[in-house]
Amino acid sequence: MKNIKNILFYILTIGGLSVIMYLIVLKGEVLEIGKVIPGAEKITSQWQQFKDTYFHNITHPLAILLLQILTIILTARVFGFLCKKIGQPSVIGEIIAGIILGPSFMGMYFPEFSGFLFPKQSLGNLQFLSQIGLILFMFVVGMELDLKVLKTKAHEAIVISHASIIFPFALGVGLAYFVYQSFAPEGIKFLPFALFIGISMSITAFPVLARIVQERGLSKTKLGALAITCAAADDITAWCMLAAVIAIVKAGSFVSSIYTILMALGYVFLMIKFVQPFLKRMGDIYSNKEGLSKPVVAVFFIILVASSYTSEIIGIHALFGAFMAGVIMPANTNFRSIFIEKIEDVSMLLLLPLFFVFTGLRTQIGLLNEPHLWQMCGIIILVAVTGKFIGSALAAKFIGQNWRDSLIIGALMNTRGLMELVVLNIGYDLGVLTPEVFAMMVIMALVTTFMTGPALDLINKFLPENKQHIVPEMIEKSGKYNILVSFGSPLRGKILIRLANSFIKKAPNNANVTALHLSPSSDINQFNVEEYERDSFKPIKKEAQYLNMHVENLFKSTQDIDKEISETANAGNFDLLLVGIGRSVYEGTLLGKILGFTSNIINPEKLYDKITGKEKLFENTVFDERTKQIIKSAKVPVGILLDKGLEKIETVFIPIFSISDSFLFVYAQKLIHNSDVRVMILDAAGVIKQNPELKETIRSIEQIAPNHIALYNERKIEKEFLDQQDLMLISIDSWKKAVETQSVWLSNTPSVLIIKP
Repeated sequence: MKNIKNILFYILTIGGLSVIMYLIVLKGEVLEIGKVIPGAEKITSQWQQFKDTYFHNITHPLAILLLQILTIILTARVFGFLCKKIGQPSVIGEIIAGIILGPSFMGMYFPEFSGFLFPKQSLGNLQFLSQIGLILFMFVVGMELDLKVLKTKAHEAIVISHASIIFPFALGVGLAYFVYQSFAPEGIKFLPFALFIGISMSITAFPVLARIVQERGLSKTKLGALAITCAAADDITAWCMLAAVIAIVKAGSFVSSIYTILMALGYVFLMIKFVQPFLKRMGDIYSNKEGLSKPVVAVFFIILVASSYTSEIIGIHALFGAFMAGVIMPANTNFRSIFIEKIEDVSMLLLLPLFFVFTGLRTQIGLLNEPHLWQMCGIIILVAVTGKFIGSALAAKFIGQNWRDSLIIGALMNTRGLMELVVLNIGYDLGVLTPEVFAMMVIMALVTTFMTGPALDLINKFLPENKQHIVPEMIEKSGKYNILVSFGSPLRGKILIRLANSFIKKAPNNANVTALHLSPSSDINQFNVEEYERDSFKPIKKEAQYLNMHVENLFKSTQDIDKEISETANAGNFDLLLVGIGRSVYEGTLLGKILGFTSNIINPEKLYDKITGKEKLFENTVFDERTKQIIKSAKVPVGILLDKGLEKIETVFIPIFSISDSFLFVYAQKLIHNSDVRVMILDAAGVIKQNPELKETIRSIEQIAPNHIALYNERKIEKEFLDQQDLMLISIDSWKKAVETQSVWLSNTPSVLIIKP
């Protein structure tokens, strides 16, 4: 009765008011008589009106900007993914994406599309948005500098850092002397040109270097700490020098820039002596997520914007103000970690790609159309590498590092990445760099960043380090059953640890369990690494204590999680790798069934496989992409757990569909021996009946553990039977066939452990 009453009210309200509004519109049209209506005399068809409106909509500045952002993010994701696959930082792919979308490729080969997507009148909006992204990014860079570490390692770091600046700076000034007449813009004096060439050679990309150190597993070593400290000192020194160079360029000479430099020094003094103590007090009070409320966050953002504004009007660029605001933020590690997380994703994933593309739109590689221009580009690269790589390596060797560590520091300090692009764009905006020199410098930034990974590999190859493998030493002892548990979420990790324990419960001295947790290196910063690791393993440790078992913990940040899991399992010679299966993000959706659209944004490799025919366009999803990669790469047995609320393991069901499934008896024996599990074997295809050896295997297990194993002869798997089981063990081949044939009993299974031998 109540539902009918609600429906009647809804119909009368909506219908009645709609009729009233329609009558008002009819009456209102009469009022148009005598009014001059612009465009009323123009008679067009309804279709033409629609086309005109649609054209106006798609060419509206906001629509163009949103389309640009969409295109940029997707392109940056694809190229970033490709660079990750070849072991390069994703920033290289994002820079290449910018160049591809610019005049060097799209503008040359698809000029009409380029003109529509990036019309000249829209570039101003793109530039301002990219500048906001850079301000947020520089703010994060400033916060990621750990000044405490800088103080403790000041002597070594400053020697290496300043040497890595003065060497390339001097070479850059020398290069400027020889190329000034040929490549300096009209109206630019030698001093500004030379200073900008010098500073362009001296930059190190601190964020990229920090990510590489994490990915290489160096963050907890003395070498990694020294490299990060050197890069931090380099960043502070280089940005102070850049501020002075900008002041000189804008003023025209060093003498006339003194006023700007004095104002800048006064601004820095005020920030350190007055603003920083206030922020420190706030950081001590509001150092947790609950305390960091919107009004508190607003205060810090006001400081950021005010600092950027002040440095901009002084004449040393807004980015220096953003960097300075980040440096003086409260040194409280917890505070910086929380605050970085709040803004890093937006700045890195949404706004920074706009800067890469804007740089790409400025980079006209086509201007380098003569051999002598490419020769000059090669000379610039040579000077940059010689100054930065060799300068840093020699300084490190001088202060007592061995040749291996010295060369590694040199290779890391030679990484330029995004920071170089920031400097180059400032020089381009100030008119100090011509389009040709700008293009050469962008190529130099790409080459020097790209070469870091291969250079480190070569150093490790010819000067290997004498150290233990990343896998704990105890794992490599012979005669033990070694299990590697790789988990993403801590909750899934607990379940996998429980499962691993069921295989080794009664033989703790003859088995080892290692819990592996990997994190994308782009998702963590140096301030939250330890906290992230501690939080990730906390539930694992608690579960291990409850089960009275010892678990080794292994944590690492990496660019390629799938590859790292397989390599760790293979290198450690594990007897079993346990992973949890993930659900496909496009499972059950029409759009996803067609192309796996959402997943392709996350993993472009899947889209490539579908387009090239390696994967069917329409297919039943047996495993998610990560699990497929692990299965393909792992050389050890892999157990994939499909969890459906696994709490205990007392009854286990094993279907045998072919003779190749007989290896599952080994796991059945381990479960029976270590956990007193009752195992039910289903002879689904009559294989056991036709094979006396398999019958004998079951009989021998029964003799050792009476009433713990039995043969289930029913061909049809009933729901009531499956409801009584805690876990099903099945081979990977049988599972694939069951999914592909859409076996009706699959929906009723308990938790499933799929094993690849």
